[in-house]
Amino acid sequence: MYYFKFILTFSLLAVKSLSSPEPTHLRLPSNRKLGGDDTLYCESWRFTVETNDCEPWNTVPNRCLEFVKSYMTGDRYKSDSYFVAENALSFAKSINVSGDGFDAWVFDVDETLLSGLPYYERHGFGSEVFNEETFYEWCSLANAPAVPASLELYKELQQLGFTIFILTGRDESVRNSTEAGLRFAGFSDWKRLILRDPSDKGVPPTIYKSGKRKELVDAGYRIRGNSGDQWSDLLGFGIAQRSFKLPNLLYYLP
Repeated sequence: MYYFKFILTFSLLAVKSLSSPEPTHLRLPSNRKLGGDDTLYCESWRFTVETNDCEPWNTVPNRCLEFVKSYMTGDRYKSDSYFVAENALSFAKSINVSGDGFDAWVFDVDETLLSGLPYYERHGFGSEVFNEETFYEWCSLANAPAVPASLELYKELQQLGFTIFILTGRDESVRNSTEAGLRFAGFSDWKRLILRDPSDKGVPPTIYKSGKRKELVDAGYRIRGNSGDQWSDLLGFGIAQRSFKLPNLLYYLP
């Protein structure tokens, strides 16, 4: 009898152990404190920016200035951009382009087709509040370099038969310099370059770009893909079949 009770008790304890495991917790090394490690902090900040979880921000956090400079001028940014472009191209190749000219791809301009790094190198890599006047003065030079990954994607999409639309938040007043800058960087043969006209002044980027995309959809275009560096380039209505977010830690547009 004693032996039977022992076996029964042992069995019940074993079942309880299996059915009610002790909770486990992720234990971080004690020397990896988020508040005291700038690299860890800035990597996490970058993650929230790119996943659109970060609160709206006007300037890069002071403790992340060197991190942003290193990222935007280094191999990591180039590699991330190429990964996005390669994913976009893979998707584009899966589309049966009809040949009627209505399979469209939409591109943003700044930090998508053209790199503003020469400007931001002189303006603190995002540590200064954006100044439209000085930015447009720089745009008038029309000598911004292309984002290499996007230039390659752009040309590949043209070869595949997509109709290219360029949709930017720049004002209509800089159309000539924007067109010249795009051609200088190697872009050509787009269907239409869409800029903000006076009636778009003050319209939030997401609403402005959504409205312009909807106009394309209403005109019969099938927006297969959309490439941009801001979530406001991609979200809203009139959205593409697939959207592709390029990295950008220099500024945020809601």
